[in-house]
Formats: sequence, structure tokens, C-alpha cells
Amino acid sequence: MKKLVFLILFLPLVAIGQFNKKSSKKSNKNSLMLPGETHFKNLKQLTFGGENAEAYWSFDDSKLIFQATNENWGQSCDQIYIIDTNNYSLNTQKPKMVSLGLGRTTCSYFMPGDSTIIYASTHLEDARCPHVPERRVNGKYVWPIYSSYDIFIADLNGKIVNRITNHEGYDAEATVSPMGDKIVFTSIRSGDLELYTCDIDGSNIQQVTDQLGYDGGAFFSPDGKKLVFRASRPKTSEEIKEYQDLLSNGLVQPTKMEIYTCNVDGSDLRQVTDLGNANWSPFFHPSGEKIIFCSNHSSIMGFPFNLYMVDIDGNNLEQITFDEKFASFPVFSNDGKKIVFSSNRNNGGTRNTNVFIADWIE
Repeated sequence: MKKLVFLILFLPLVAIGQFNKKSSKKSNKNSLMLPGETHFKNLKQLTFGGENAEAYWSFDDSKLIFQATNENWGQSCDQIYIIDTNNYSLNTQKPKMVSLGLGRTTCSYFMPGDSTIIYASTHLEDARCPHVPERRVNGKYVWPIYSSYDIFIADLNGKIVNRITNHEGYDAEATVSPMGDKIVFTSIRSGDLELYTCDIDGSNIQQVTDQLGYDGGAFFSPDGKKLVFRASRPKTSEEIKEYQDLLSNGLVQPTKMEIYTCNVDGSDLRQVTDLGNANWSPFFHPSGEKIIFCSNHSSIMGFPFNLYMVDIDGNNLEQITFDEKFASFPVFSNDGKKIVFSSNRNNGGTRNTNVFIADWIE
């Protein structure tokens, strides 16, 4: 689910909390920025408590849509919310919920015109929040891949106006082209987790990837011609068996992933990173020549996760954030002037993950 929350990978928000045992140090008392974060200016905190992630911009950059689990908002399962980008009052106010409040939701995105949204939900199978499996199987970290996820389009009052997918098994992690003509999503309809595209109304579904492994969390390039995504690629017979056994039980192991790009039709597939560990949540730089992403490749014990940027050919790797536990889900505004991301910083020693917004400095 780019995209459960999935990283996703879409990453399930319930999984983020483990990276949250203490808050990051600030560079000074009046700043949320950490030493070395030279690409940020005017960094501000948008959410204050709970698990908040996958914040995406409206086409006109005036709003953000995101998913959150916040008991103070009356929800114990990920739901979808919208706020204005200049709304800094969520420490005292509840944002507008635009999902149904049923099941678990993930991977929301604005549709062209900003009057409708797209997201995945499990509500058709069960109105209750789905069971969250143990995150470690045989000592290894895993994510759930709920077969009950389907993709829907709703208006800004939460009314569902279209169902995009109607296929058995996992369908989620949908994002929309900046050109407003295509949707990309992850589906298990082939028996493996692959990328698919469709037209903006859900028609003309085309399979994009076809290699064994979890392909997900895809985004379009600024010109709409390319995709960037994260993927696992089991190689040995032992890795393949483990991947397939977990998948048959609705699970994936996201600890070994790299960043890939391809054309929208799947041609010119290229591996961008070869860093090891988990590299995910990629997004194109406004120039289309770089990719920002989340990685724990330099971590020994699995964390911290931080943001990095790299040229599309894999050169010139640069660290962007310097969190002590977790930073991910970086997304540039459509005009390229701002960035949003989720972080464990300034959480008062809790397990809260919040959304932050900053001016982007080249």
C-alpha cells in the first residue's frame, strides 16, 4: 500500500512506532531542524500525536491528504484526513476525515481537479479494523498484505463515487500522474505483487512489472513518463521459498528492498540503488533527475531510517535528514518549493510519528 501502511510500501502505520522510543535532539531550542539538514527551511510540525504518514499534496498545493491512527480523533485504525497546508492547529483540533471510518484505509491521493480522492480500504469485507499479525515471523520483521484491500474514489465529503478495482486479493498503493491521465497501483492478481497502471477512470488496466518480488510504492515522474518504486528481488532458492511462503499467508518481509525506475509501460527497467537493507518510499525530485527516498542502509540494528537523495543513475548519494529513529514518506509539492515527510522527532519520548512541512532549499 505504498503503500500498508504500508511503506507503502506503502508501510502500515502500526509498524512505524517501533522506531520511536525517544525523540530526536534538536539543533537549538527554537528549531525542529537537526544538524546537517541544509535542504530545509522554515520546518514546521503539522500533526501532534498518533501515527501520521503518507501525506500527499493536492494538485494546486493548497491541501494535504494523509492517513493516521489517533485515538484522540476517535479512530483506532488508519483513516484518511485532509488539512490545509497552513493548518498548524492539529494539536488542539481534529482534521476532516474523508474516509468512511470503517475497516483500515491506506495510500490516499488527490485526483485531478482536487474535488475527489483515491484510496484503498478493507471495509467491504469487514467494517472492523483487520487483525494485525505479529510483525516478526521466526524472528524476522514482516508486513501484512490484506487481501481485502480495494481501491476507491470518493468526494471530499467521504462519499464513494467509484470503485477502481474489483479483483480478488490485494489492490492498493495507488498514486496519480501529475499529468492527470494515469493511476499506478500494486496488485497481487497475477499471483505476485506487481505494478499496474490504468486510466484515470479505472479502465485500460496494464501490467507494468513481472519479476518475482514485491513491487510497490510507485510514483510518476514530474512529466508522467516514468515510474519510481521499491522492490524486493529474492534470488536464491531459499529466499524465493521464504518470499512465496510468506506471501501465501498474506505477509511480506520488507527488510531487503532497493529503488527502481522504469517507463510507464515497464520498459527500460533500471535498478537505481544497491545499498542493502531497506530502501523504499521513493519520490522524484522536481527536476526529474534525482530521487529522494527512505533508507536504513547504514544502520546496524535496523534503525534509524533517514531520507537520502540520489541521481537517477544511482550516483551522488546524499543524506537529507539526520533523525535518530525514523524519517520517511518524503513528497515534494507540485511547484517544487516545499516538501512534507513523516518523522519521530519532537515526539516527547513517545512512539508518535508526525507529519512535517518545510521549504525546500537546493
